Amino acid sequence: MRRRSRLLETPSLHCLFSSTAIAVFLQVLGAASVAVPSSNCYALDNSSHIYDFSSWIGHVFEYDGGKDSDLAVRFCKDVESRAHSGYVDFGRFDHFNYFVAGSGHASFVQEFYGGDLRNCEHTYDKMGRTAQVNIICGNCSDRYCKGELGCICNVTYESTCRVLVELAIACEKQGPQVFEGFTVGFHPRSWELVYNGLTQMGYEKSHHEFSFKTEQTHVALYMTAIASLSTLVQKPTFKISPEHGLEVKLSGSGASGRPPTTLSPTILMVDWRCEKARNTPYEVEITIPVKGYDSIQFTLTKMCEYIQHKEGEAMHGWAIFGVISCTLIVSTTLFCSGGFVYNTQVQNRHGLDALPGMTIVSACLETVSKGGHNYSHQEDINSPFVNQVSWERPPVPAQGPRRTTNERRYGAI
Repeated sequence: MRRRSRLLETPSLHCLFSSTAIAVFLQVLGAASVAVPSSNCYALDNSSHIYDFSSWIGHVFEYDGGKDSDLAVRFCKDVESRAHSGYVDFGRFDHFNYFVAGSGHASFVQEFYGGDLRNCEHTYDKMGRTAQVNIICGNCSDRYCKGELGCICNVTYESTCRVLVELAIACEKQGPQVFEGFTVGFHPRSWELVYNGLTQMGYEKSHHEFSFKTEQTHVALYMTAIASLSTLVQKPTFKISPEHGLEVKLSGSGASGRPPTTLSPTILMVDWRCEKARNTPYEVEITIPVKGYDSIQFTLTKMCEYIQHKEGEAMHGWAIFGVISCTLIVSTTLFCSGGFVYNTQVQNRHGLDALPGMTIVSACLETVSKGGHNYSHQEDINSPFVNQVSWERPPVPAQGPRRTTNERRYGAI
């Protein structure tokens, strides 16, 4: 008797699947932005609407193929052939762009690679057994699915190494429309914030570990888009939370509404300054409207451990000091020049005596020297009471020193 694994029919499992069917989509219709889902189990349809199946991961769909063989698809996990001889793996879900929009009857296509190698060593790049699951939104064309989430309609073995599976599931609801090809990063060829129109984890909401430091007053963001759709990008706006305490300004070619392309990215400069210090970071929510699509939205956070002054405020005091110094120098020069001309032309003074303030300097010197060394003015030269200054040479005596009688005299007449 052939043994086949079946899902346990329990009320709790029914409740789980019912709640799962309600929470199929991560985003709600009419959302302001589209964030990347929490897993790689999502896809974009041909109209760029997102379908998030993160809550479906691991759900089992079985198909009774007869001839002692069943097929099981574990959603976004793997594809298995189950028989009394054991399980045969037909590949595991690949996380890199293998859940894509389908064509024709299929809404989506999932690829599974890296299955068992036995008797399939000749496959390309030794990928082993592989499987392709064509997902149909709705029911099978020939019958109605009795399962709550869907059922397998048909299984076709192209060879012993590859199988095609037709899976019908309930995915009639559409998620937000994604502006594909749009990126935002910290470099012209990077996409840390937004990739393919989806806001990346860490910037979809406030995260303390992704906050910018206080001393970083400028952040440059590079935006790119497909050239044929770049004109749909509008001028960005921002919202600060809390509203007071952080000054934010947007500048650059991106802020002016210039269309970004992959060959010529536009730069969005975010200039922010802390006006009030706080322990928790400020949130800056930047929204980029796109015509016909849901807006691109991401959040930047900044720490404010201290107050930052405006550019130029630090030099403002030095500027005032420089102006005052220049004024004093000019006024002093004019005063000295005018005083010198007045003393020479009107007072008939010459030399150092013509300099303004020399009278005061002379008085100070006389006071310091206690009257011992007086400065002689030109008009007092003929006075009989002129004091002898200290640096005058002593008078030469009228007669030389008396010589002794024993001293020889040379050249005497």
